[in-house]
Amino acid sequence: MSDLEALKNPSSTPVEPGIAPLLAQIERTRERLSNAEQRVADYVLAHPDTIMHLSIAALATTAGVSQPTVARFCMALGLSGFKEFKLRLVQSLAGGVPFVHRDVGVGDPASALVAKVLDRTIAALMRVRSDLDPAALDQAIDLLGNARRIEFYGLGNSGIIAADAQHKFFRLGVPTVAYADPHIHGMAATLLQPGDVVMAISSTGRTRDLLRSVESARKAGAEVVAVTASGSPLTKVSTVALCADVEEDPDVYSPMTSRIAHLAIIDVLAVGVALSRGPELLGKLEKAKQSVRERRMPHHRAASYSTRGLPHP
Repeated sequence: MSDLEALKNPSSTPVEPGIAPLLAQIERTRERLSNAEQRVADYVLAHPDTIMHLSIAALATTAGVSQPTVARFCMALGLSGFKEFKLRLVQSLAGGVPFVHRDVGVGDPASALVAKVLDRTIAALMRVRSDLDPAALDQAIDLLGNARRIEFYGLGNSGIIAADAQHKFFRLGVPTVAYADPHIHGMAATLLQPGDVVMAISSTGRTRDLLRSVESARKAGAEVVAVTASGSPLTKVSTVALCADVEEDPDVYSPMTSRIAHLAIIDVLAVGVALSRGPELLGKLEKAKQSVRERRMPHHRAASYSTRGLPHP
């Protein structure tokens, strides 16, 4: 197939399994590039749809750099040159979901906020789906499914996620607790035993207090499942790590996409553990659901209330 045919039909060009979308790769690589190469990266991230129509000379001129700089930018991404770069870019865009989050602006209408925020979230979830290690996932489900006790540790935003995780897992018939205070989970970690499992949640994996608690848990004989960024210190001290590499700037807005990615991973783990525990779990889950149903008002009673909020006599 010619290069031109491949550009016109990107779905016919195989994509190597496990490769992250090219635009996401550029985001992660940008800080390691030279200043001139960063100008190329910024132009590509801001105008990905126009690149396939540009020559290397046109891109260099538009970005205000030399042609050798564009070539070095391509090689910094592990590509052979500009031709392969354009092919990979078309493949990334063929998925139909933007992999670049264009920052929300002060004057943006509500429709733009919806598109920008949700596009970023969708892209993050797709990235997690493609990057999540099946072997690590199986190992984490096995540890959690056979745990004597599960403790969830997180700080700040991750502490809220830890509480949500505990809310899902306590229904599975395992003693669970969530701690967001570093002093408390630091002490709790020293009291763990072999057979216990900690799920440590951190978007950066570099928080000292969480790392100390995880190290204490491992010394006590417990296993640790980390939900964090790949290559972080937390992955190195955990038994198994489930990684979500999500690009976002917490100085611009509160972390959103990393939270959604972590919650999705926890949902996968909860479903996996429920399936691993077999049919005997169904009875327990049904009792929990019945308890919730008994606290809801039937539809016919709810409909009988007046608009003033008082029941009819």
